[in-house]
Amino acid sequence: MKNLPKSPMIGEARNKELLSSATTYIYRKTPSGDLHAHFFFPHNFDYQRDRCPAIIFFHGGLWDISAPSQFVPHCHHFALRGMVAVTVEYRTKALFDGTPEEAISDAKEALSFFKMHAADMGIDANKIVAVGASAGGNAVLSAALHPQEDTLGGPSPKPCAMILFGPISDTTRKGICNDRFASPKDGKLYSPSYRLPQKALPPCLIFHAKADRVVPFEQSARFAKRYRKKRNRCDLMEFENAGHTFFNFNSDEKNYEITLRSADYFLVDLGIIEPDPLADVLH
Repeated sequence: MKNLPKSPMIGEARNKELLSSATTYIYRKTPSGDLHAHFFFPHNFDYQRDRCPAIIFFHGGLWDISAPSQFVPHCHHFALRGMVAVTVEYRTKALFDGTPEEAISDAKEALSFFKMHAADMGIDANKIVAVGASAGGNAVLSAALHPQEDTLGGPSPKPCAMILFGPISDTTRKGICNDRFASPKDGKLYSPSYRLPQKALPPCLIFHAKADRVVPFEQSARFAKRYRKKRNRCDLMEFENAGHTFFNFNSDEKNYEITLRSADYFLVDLGIIEPDPLADVLH
């Protein structure tokens, strides 16, 4: 870790407050500004000794706002579970005048960066989980479905598993946000749904609210069906009477807890983390 460039804490008051306990590093330099990764480490963590699984979070915001603090509560949970938890900043419209294509490129570069520097970070390069919400989910899916495009070389950004919250999985003209891309053709080519079916994809868990008015639930239902065609695992959990932000810590305590525990169980089932000895006691 000592070889990575240390970064001062970034901008907005909410982000600054919630990220105050994180250790922040620059993972990419771009013409529009440095991009930061905010680390939360397990108790008694020693990067020279340990090789922990990692979980990397990409916030939502429809490529408009920068909100790396969105997943700070999740980072605290998984750090307590023995993972190196990281919430990542990527180029957005408001802060960097960014585009969806740049956001996807940043997510791929971040995941490749963590693999490349895994030994310096105390991370097991074979156990890097990617988590994304909305536009962040779109970026995570892109890293899994077309990993070698828009990258600068280095290790494949494909994660070992994915956890997604209301992901934008269809940016073709039949989907949503096609007009956010440089052209309708680009929106189609970058669309995760367009890249299916494929073999040997990472196991995936999707949470989606049936009353989501931003990203229609039907996107995830169709996507999960196509994802499974080549014997890939894709678990879809649907939530009745809930909207796009149903899983956030400050939005709905019950759904936050359900999704957090379900994500935890998913990683236990995959053998990425050990069972939580307190889970049955507390719930």
